[in-house]
Amino acid sequence: MTATPRPSPDRTRELLGRFPQATILIVGDVMLDHFVVGRVNRISPEAPVPVVEHDRDEYRAGGAANVAHNVRALGGSAELVGVIGADAMAERLKQELDARHVGIGGLVTDSSRRTTTKLRIVTDRNQQVARVDYETDEEVAGSVEDLVRGNIDRFASAAGVILISDYLKGTITRTLVDDIVAKGRKRRIPVLVDPKIPHIDYYRGATLVTPNHHEAEVATHMRVRTDEDATRAAQVFRERAACEHVLITRGERGMCLLEGPSAVHFPSVAQEVADVTGAGDTVIATLALAMAAGASMAEAASLANHAAGIVVAKFGAATVSPEELADAVERLDGGR
Repeated sequence: MTATPRPSPDRTRELLGRFPQATILIVGDVMLDHFVVGRVNRISPEAPVPVVEHDRDEYRAGGAANVAHNVRALGGSAELVGVIGADAMAERLKQELDARHVGIGGLVTDSSRRTTTKLRIVTDRNQQVARVDYETDEEVAGSVEDLVRGNIDRFASAAGVILISDYLKGTITRTLVDDIVAKGRKRRIPVLVDPKIPHIDYYRGATLVTPNHHEAEVATHMRVRTDEDATRAAQVFRERAACEHVLITRGERGMCLLEGPSAVHFPSVAQEVADVTGAGDTVIATLALAMAAGASMAEAASLANHAAGIVVAKFGAATVSPEELADAVERLDGGR
């Protein structure tokens, strides 16, 4: 275990200044988050459930689309490759992405699928009452997979990092990951993966895989409680996934980066936790942009740790701005 590296405020601003020149190619499962927001004043006479008096509907990009949104919020360029249905939710998702200047030319429409949508009924106090998922999770194949592969080929040439955002909704296949890893090696750019454990054997050769601590425990059959546990779990995870490096996100315990033979532990910098939804998307978006901007992997992980600390204080799948990230680093540096 080595000491925690921490980029200085000047180094942080130098890296953030390069974010606008970085393009990240995000390949993965795009989703639409639909929030039905209302007030609860009584319980239904029909069943012991709250009655939500509708106030408004909100829509946000989710899944891989939220990763792209995070890249744009941090000032980088994002090209998104994924699969949507031929439905109203797809149009709504494209509107949300277009409004945030995310490249949507890589989205493939499959009329046999529905656009993955998570409908959450929440109160005006941000309490979730229920969630309904609309999805088709069979892996893409045939002409649809070929179209996805073609779009990856089209956008990879301009990317500084290729990022795989896997939510087990069918976009990520073994052959597509093999192709992406090969393209990364050919172009000498990193391939980052936000994983799902049933696909752990797909990620062979990836530069960095970022399981959370629950995923690391499932993949390694180990309990992760201490820094030493995290180091060993990262080593076993790397062997199992056959990837180059591993970053375990550990919630309130921070992060563990296994880079080569050494592990670096980053304590959490979160001041308060309101909602952890989408925090993994923020982490990997920050990692990708920082690495594309020339940061070392440890510097990128430190910035991602700061970004996670900011985003968990917000409700829903939120984002972080460059100014928020720079300010967070400066505040911590002032406390040295």
